[in-house]
Amino acid sequence: MTRIFALTSAALVWVGAMAIGSGSAEARIVCDKGFRILKGQRLGTPYCQDLYLAKVAHEFGVRVAAREILNNPNKKREVCQFIGWDIRVQHICDSVLPRRGPF
Repeated sequence: MTRIFALTSAALVWVGAMAIGSGSAEARIVCDKGFRILKGQRLGTPYCQDLYLAKVAHEFGVRVAAREILNNPNKKREVCQFIGWDIRVQHICDSVLPRRGPF
């Protein structure tokens, strides 16, 4: 399991490096904790949120690739059902989880 986690983490780093290294400096997407950094401002985008969800999921030991979450809404829902209570990803999972509470 540790080996698979290490391989998955290495794949994510490689994909991230490829995304950062490709194209011009203005075309690359820079994310920080689920927010896109655009002209020095933080902007919540689905792409960056999904990447962050995958990162947090890895911290919980969930073996999921960021690409799976990006391309499969059902996989995103499954991950959110498992870790959606975490304060770091609640705002990301709100759109795919049923509402909690009386309202």
